[in-house]
Amino acid sequence: MKPLPPPDKARWVLSFDFDGTLHDPASEPPVPDAFFDKIEELRRDHAAVWGINTGRSLPYMLEGFVESRFPFLPDWVVTREREVWLPGEAGDWLPHASWNQRCKDEIHSLFAHAAKLLARIRSDVAEHTGAQWVEAEGDPAGIISRTSEEMDWIVSHIRPLVAAEPLLAWQRNSIYLRFSHRDYHKGSALGEVASLFGLAAENCFAIGDSHNDFEMLDPAFAARTACPANSVPEILSHVRETGGCITSRIHGAGAIEALEHYFGGGH
Repeated sequence: MKPLPPPDKARWVLSFDFDGTLHDPASEPPVPDAFFDKIEELRRDHAAVWGINTGRSLPYMLEGFVESRFPFLPDWVVTREREVWLPGEAGDWLPHASWNQRCKDEIHSLFAHAAKLLARIRSDVAEHTGAQWVEAEGDPAGIISRTSEEMDWIVSHIRPLVAAEPLLAWQRNSIYLRFSHRDYHKGSALGEVASLFGLAAENCFAIGDSHNDFEMLDPAFAARTACPANSVPEILSHVRETGGCITSRIHGAGAIEALEHYFGGGH
């Protein structure tokens, strides 16, 4: 599996969240075949390049390509809301080394500096909730709650604590939370991807459904934004307030609707 033949010069960058936006595990297929037809049309008519901008790790995302039966690979992938990957000649994925290394170094430095604050947050979470604290290679601090309501409480509790460390941020998707660096998120990663193609925010489209898509759906990173009808209330409000497109359809069908809203086509 390889990407579509590249355009002579890209004119648009299209950024798609995966889980909940494109991918619906309850549907068959999980990503509609018509979505890939639309991508081929936009490649031909608008010289568009496209990618997946996800909280998944790269191995987990590769599983998603297989599960969803992608007929061709995207032109780029952002994983863990920050790491940029580009397809290699052999169908493998190569890191955008300078960006990924800078991201890794700055996160490592921040987490070392904020170790006491993170330890306090971990203690509070253990004392007041049944949530699980998780640590993994490249993700030294995260939380998995039992319910969305429990995560709502955790976020409300940690928000004033984190204010003491202005570079410390977090990305949330449902019951999952990953602590991160304020400057590295789906939005800044999209900006870096666009720069690789010689483009800026006015030539970027982005669609997402959950809390970790806020930055990607900022007009500072994508002039054309959208969210599917199944998005969380905060994202629906954000997209509405910033003049983006809220689709009438959900998941992958909503992504197609958003593309037709901005680029035409469809019926």
